[in-house]
Amino acid sequence: MELQLATAEKEVLEELVKLLQSRDFRGEKGNWKEFLSVYDKNVQSPIDPSRRSRDDLVQFLTTFKKKQDLQVLKCHANHLLIENMKQEFEDKDTPEQMLVRLTVEHLSYPLDYSFQPYSEDWFISDVGLKMSKVMKSTQIVALDCEMVLCEDGTEGLVRVGAVDRDLKVILDKFVKPDKPVVDYRAHITGVTAEDIANATLSVADIQETLQPLLSEGTILVGHSLNRDLQVLKIDHPKVIDTALVFKYSNARKLRRPSLNNLCKSILGYEVRKVDVPHDCIHDATAAMKLALAVIEKRADTTIKPSKEMLEVEKRKLFLHKIPHNVTSEELDQLLSGKFTLDVKPAKTERGYYCAFVVFDNSEEADQAFENVDGTQMTDSLGLPQKLVVLKRSSGSRASLYVRKMVQDDDAT
Repeated sequence: MELQLATAEKEVLEELVKLLQSRDFRGEKGNWKEFLSVYDKNVQSPIDPSRRSRDDLVQFLTTFKKKQDLQVLKCHANHLLIENMKQEFEDKDTPEQMLVRLTVEHLSYPLDYSFQPYSEDWFISDVGLKMSKVMKSTQIVALDCEMVLCEDGTEGLVRVGAVDRDLKVILDKFVKPDKPVVDYRAHITGVTAEDIANATLSVADIQETLQPLLSEGTILVGHSLNRDLQVLKIDHPKVIDTALVFKYSNARKLRRPSLNNLCKSILGYEVRKVDVPHDCIHDATAAMKLALAVIEKRADTTIKPSKEMLEVEKRKLFLHKIPHNVTSEELDQLLSGKFTLDVKPAKTERGYYCAFVVFDNSEEADQAFENVDGTQMTDSLGLPQKLVVLKRSSGSRASLYVRKMVQDDDAT
């Protein structure tokens, strides 16, 4: 694995060398000063990277061979790409770049898309090392993943789907997790143990499939795309996340819009039905259609929640701060009534995860909330919630929160 520096802008090379210099990183020829002492015998030559030739910078950077060092360099180059884009005038943006801008300027972006520290099996896109023409590519591909819960509490990739701008399916594969699975979440993922038993591909295989697209500067599109990139172990700076691009006009009451609500508001159809498992191809297609609605039809990214949406929110409860080792079956025992559990994966390995609980009507959701045995309180937005201590099947205890989605006095 080596850095592809032939197409990198000189300014990017300068910043990479400055980073290595500030952290005293050492390649095969030592740090920056030690390298220059051997490479350039003229003691009067400048040390400042910005005063060195492009060839000098490339020669030094190519002395770094360790994968961990190369990951740091590519990550920094990608960070520079995003920062440079933020500083450019918005009126120069293509519609695609405008959506990337909306994503990376969202307040949640730094947390959602901060994947470091990387393990050895992560793929870091090298698009930040490309010439500006490649970096400004408007090619877009939407993707979505299905994940299961593994024995150690992490998410395991089991299916990945991707569509191009013309909504043509370019990838639809089952993937075999590299860890034992404790919860297939078949009612959500639609993936069974039999599907996985026949799978032969690994995460690394999917990374290899996507690598050419990413290196060409392709923009990845998805809804809560960070969760998909986390399980794919891919870090790529050019993203359009429809969960961050679109917002409700009354964001205080309703936070990030769901993919289903966006589809109903903008596209006029539901991508997900109650009691019907997700389909990653359908979800990737929906995310692409939402992006294209803005790119081609100039759809507004601020949407007003309808009476129907508010009613749908009233039919839900939100479970959050769920410890990674609590299973879906254990959550099922927590609430009364008939409901569907929609689990959302943790943002970090062994971190907390969350889930939506969907009831047939608001009355059943209210009753289920009242029946929960816990300490009543409100969250930071004033929404009613309870702190619950769950007795697990193992005999141990775990705490989590059960919260309503709207204020009790919200009008319907």
